[in-house]
Amino acid sequence: MFGKVKKVFFTGVFGILYVSFLAQVVYILGWVKGMDMKLAYLGVLSIEWLALIAARYLSKRSSGAAQHGGNFNRRR
Repeated sequence: MFGKVKKVFFTGVFGILYVSFLAQVVYILGWVKGMDMKLAYLGVLSIEWLALIAARYLSKRSSGAAQHGGNFNRRR
């Protein structure tokens, strides 16, 4: 039960973060003045994107480890 709630919650949170990321890109490209400021903001946004990818990876990895007891590569 908790696993399903956790899965729905994290899927929703990451969906909101993806939409937020796209909104930030649109804002930067459309309303920020000056190419140097656009590049600086896009650089910061790329760091945010890498953190989002890392969080998604760690979330999937931890949920997989919890489901399988953490014994991924062990054979009996």
